[in-house]
Amino acid sequence: MQFPNPVFVALDTPDLPRALALAESVKPYVGGLKVGLEFISALGPDAVARVVEIGLPVFADVKFHDIPNTVAGAAKAIAGLGVAIFNVHASGGEAMMRAAADAIAPWTPRPLLIAVTVLTSLDDSVLATVGQRPPASEQVGRLAALTKASGLDGVVCSAHELATVRAAAGRDFLTIVPGIRPAGAAKGDQRRVMTPSEARAAGANILVIGRPITAAPDPAAAARAIAEELGV
Repeated sequence: MQFPNPVFVALDTPDLPRALALAESVKPYVGGLKVGLEFISALGPDAVARVVEIGLPVFADVKFHDIPNTVAGAAKAIAGLGVAIFNVHASGGEAMMRAAADAIAPWTPRPLLIAVTVLTSLDDSVLATVGQRPPASEQVGRLAALTKASGLDGVVCSAHELATVRAAAGRDFLTIVPGIRPAGAAKGDQRRVMTPSEARAAGANILVIGRPITAAPDPAAAARAIAEELGV
C-alpha cells in the first residue's frame, strides 16, 4: 500500500487558527494531515471536522486504549468526523481491536484502522521499566502479528522496525512511521528516528512529520524541501 506523497504533517497545537493556516500553507507539498491528542483535547470534534474540510486525508492520532465497549463507541465517534485513518493501542488486546474494527465496518468509505505498537519515545531500557519484554523490535513484531490477526489495516511503528513488521504481517500491511527527522534536525523527545528518504526506502507507507515542518521559520518551504528529497 503506497501513498503518492507519504508525508502527513502533525498539527499538534491547541491553536485552531494556527493549525488551519499551517495546513493550508503546506497543502501543496504534503499528502495528509495528522491531528493528535493535544489538538483534539483542546479543540474538540468540531475542530477535527474543520481540518477534514481542508481536503487532505486526515489521520486522527487518538490512540484509544480502554475496554472493548468503550473503544467501540469512541471508534464510531471519530469515524463520524470523516477522518481517513485513526488508531488504537495494540496492547489493548485482540478483543478491543476487534470491537473497534466491527464498530466502523458499516462506514463507506471506511476509515483505515491501525494500531500503535511501541511508541517511538520508548527504547529498550524504558520498556523494561513498564514491564514489557525488550528488545523493542520483538515487542513490535508480537503486536504487529496480533494487530493483523485482529483484522486491522496496519500499525504505527518506528522506521527501524519496518522489516520486523513486514516479517510478522506481510508487505500489504499499512505502516505509519513517526519519529521522522530530516538530516540535521533535533530529535526532541523521539529516540528511534530516521530521515524521510531512509524511512521511505525502508518501506514506510506514511511518514508523520511534525516539528521539522511546523516549527520551521517557513513551514511551507520545509515541507517543499522534504517533498523534493522524496521526489514527490
